[in-house]
Formats: sequence, C-alpha cells, structure tokens
Amino acid sequence: MKEPEAPQRYDVAIVGLGPTGATLANLLGLCGLSVVAFDRFDAPYPLPRAVHFDDEVMRSLQTIGVADEIASNLRVNVGMRFVDDTGELLLDWPRPQEIGPHGWHASYRFHQPDLERTLRKALGRFAGVDLMTGREVRQVTERGDHVVIEHTGSDDMAAEQASAAYVVGCDGANSLVRRTMDVGETDLGFNERWLVVDLLLDRPKPELGDHTIQYCSAERPATYARGPANRRRFEFALSRDEDADAMSRPETVWRLLQRWLAPDEARLERAAVYTFQSIVADTWRAGRLMIAGDAAHRTPPFMGQGMCAGIRDAANLAWKLTLVARGRAPAALLDSYGAERRPHALEYVATAMRLGRLVNASGGGQALEAAFAGPDGAPRMQSIAPRLGPGLGGGDRTLTGTLFPQPRLADGGRLDDRTGYRFVLVVDGAFWRRAPTDIRARAGKSDLRIVDADDHHELAAWLEAHDTRAVLVRPDRYILGTAGGTDQLGELLSAVPAV
Repeated sequence: MKEPEAPQRYDVAIVGLGPTGATLANLLGLCGLSVVAFDRFDAPYPLPRAVHFDDEVMRSLQTIGVADEIASNLRVNVGMRFVDDTGELLLDWPRPQEIGPHGWHASYRFHQPDLERTLRKALGRFAGVDLMTGREVRQVTERGDHVVIEHTGSDDMAAEQASAAYVVGCDGANSLVRRTMDVGETDLGFNERWLVVDLLLDRPKPELGDHTIQYCSAERPATYARGPANRRRFEFALSRDEDADAMSRPETVWRLLQRWLAPDEARLERAAVYTFQSIVADTWRAGRLMIAGDAAHRTPPFMGQGMCAGIRDAANLAWKLTLVARGRAPAALLDSYGAERRPHALEYVATAMRLGRLVNASGGGQALEAAFAGPDGAPRMQSIAPRLGPGLGGGDRTLTGTLFPQPRLADGGRLDDRTGYRFVLVVDGAFWRRAPTDIRARAGKSDLRIVDADDHHELAAWLEAHDTRAVLVRPDRYILGTAGGTDQLGELLSAVPAV
C-alpha cells in the first residue's frame, strides 16, 4: 500500500491574510522564504475597516514595492480638530502637508479593500509564496521541529494538512493561534461600543471639511473622518442600554447624521457596532508559534494606529524569521520580537485610550493639551511615536529603537530603495576609511549595505547633528546603535549575521 505523501514543508505559515498577514507574506517572499498563507475568505473583505496609516507604514509598502501604486488611491490627512458641543474649537492638531523625514507624508486616509487587493496581487511575484484562500485553519500543533496546520474548505469538512517551521497568527481578535499558545492578556480597561457609519457622498459637501473632527461630548461623543474620493466616515458612541441592531438601522443612522447630512446627499455603505478595547497579549511567541496584528493587540481608534501597529509587527518579525529560517541566527532572536514590539504597541494603546476618555468627557482644551504635553509642558502634537522596547542593540544605544529617517539621496532617489530590506551602515567616509582592516573585512562578510554619508548631504548632516560617525540601521528601519569610535563600530558589526 502506497504511503500518503507528507505535506509540503514551508519555512513560515501565516494564518490570516488581512493587512498584517499580507504585509508579512510579502516581506518574507521578498527575502526568499517559502510561505503558505491561509485565509478563510476567498477575497479581501469588501467594506471599509481601517481608514488611516502613517509614513512608517508607507515605508513598509515602499519596501514591498507597492507604495507608488497605492499612493494614487490615498488622501493626505490635514489633521485633527477637537470641538465641544457648541462647535467651539478646543484643540487643533495639524498634520504636516509637506513630505516628512521618512520620505512620505505623515498621515494618510485610505480604503482598506484597495490596500488588501494590492498586497495580495503583489504576492503573485513570489514563486515560494502559496495562498490558501477559502481555507479555515482548525488546529495548529507543534511537533518537534515543525508545526502541523489542519485546514478545511467551506464546501467540505475533510481536513487537510500543511507543515511549517514557524506559524504566525495574524488571525484577528479571536485568534486561534493565540488561544493555542494559551497566553495571558493585559486589559487597560477601555471597553466601549461605537456605531461606525461609512458613506459615499452623492454630491460635494465641502462644509464637512477635510479635517478629522473629534466631537467632545459627555452626551454623545462622535468622530468625523474624510476618506479618499467621496468616502466619509462617522462614528458615534453608544450608551450601555442602546441596542446594537436598533442603532444600526438606516432610520436611526440618518437621525444621528441629520446634523451633517440628509439621506438624499449620500448613500450608506455600512453601519456596524464595534466594541473598542484596549488589550495587549502578554506573550507574543511560544515556541514555534507567534502572533501579530489584532491577535496581539487591540486599540481604541482615536489615534488611528490599529492597523499601523500590525504593519510594524510584520516589518519587525519578517527579517528575524528569515535569519532564523536560514540558520544565520539562533531561534532566540525571535524573542526580541515581542520584547520590542509589545511595549511599543502598549504605549500607543494607552495614548489612544487616554485620548478617547478625553473625547468622551469633553474635558476642554486644557485637558486635551495636557494629554499631549512633552516633558517641558509644551504641546507635543507632531510626533508621539515611542521607541521600541528593550531588545537588540549595540555600540552607543542613545538612539537604539528609534526610527531612522529616509532622506532623498544625491541622485534624488529614496534611501530605502537603494538599500533594500537589509541592514544598512551609514558611515562618515573618512572614519570608515580609517577603520581597522579586520572590522572592514567583517562588514564584507555580512549581508550589509554600506552607505557613505559623504556622498549624501542629508545623511552627513544627520551624523553631524547626532555627533556620531556611524549608525547601524536594521531592515525594519529602526536604529540598532551608533558608533563614535572604532570599538563601538566593531560592536555594531558583530550584531550583523554573516552571509
């Protein structure tokens, strides 16, 4: 009797093909790993969900190679305003309209189905990436040096199997992978139901404005957001005794919207009640299983950072999985994923939760400004990005865990396009030429791109501004460390795996 064929063994299996899973699959495909990605639906969810992402996410899309394509369907966000029940402006939070230090605008509005379709289409470039859409993962079981994934289709209950060295659960708030890992969660205590309403305008409504508006009210907090083209979103807080089905009915929705829109001015695309939470998993890796995106963290929407956090997870994890899968780094490297990403995500969740409570309480402009005050008491509205949690580092660690900028190079190109998804050493040319031979030889044996700052004014200015001679940038564009001397340079290079 013929033995059944063993399932194909992949480097990585991804459960869930939303923005986080699709980004991770693209980055792993870019690195040449064999990947299988499962999603229970045949096509991306067709209605809006996330509506905002930032310049860091755009850099990840640039790395994948889809940023210019998706840019045509985006709207640059002009900022956020907070008003009270009378319409009085409490606080103005403008977003820069010029290209920022990361090579893109600081804030974008988008239509999630457009992004998901683009990311899925991009996966067709990689011969090593297999998509298993319309397949629901029922069980993941770790067995020694691999994980067995059992999955079924919608038209039959007979389970099939796949096998991978590692599994990443990008499978949402009710994650099967997280439940299998049996890890605890930290709940910061935000739990509110909001009605989310998406509309398509039938004619221009310039009076709605281009800003995101937070209507701070103790009675009925609300949010307005302009999307690309004729898309608009409103969100309304619900009380505990309001029925979700009743509040989602068109007649109720239009009653809530009557302050801004009439039924003959727009079409309802969707009205749904969501429970906004503030939960972060305590552990993001257990053996060969990991979680990312909503499986690892859920945030209130007031900072627009829910999907952004998932994309950051993917960018942090992909290069580490690649090094481990290729045997160039120990599996312990994967522990740095949760160590770095969890505190980062937790701080964003805490900030969003604090902002949400201020919106709900109508605390006034002074309370809102205090929520964003810097150490000197001045408003810190332009950038509230935290640094990564304690993890990888070397040399001078003053800037470790902060995002390195992406200037235009001397030829007009972007830095990330020149370097690719790998380690980058930006050096003062004279300093590098004086470096000991053994240190320079070590760099030659690594998958490392060396960029001479002497050839690029903005990079030279960055080194001078930070009083350093070299900076080692990780594939996810975060700084591993800087070097002011050859000893620190040697320490930095020792952190880069050899080819």
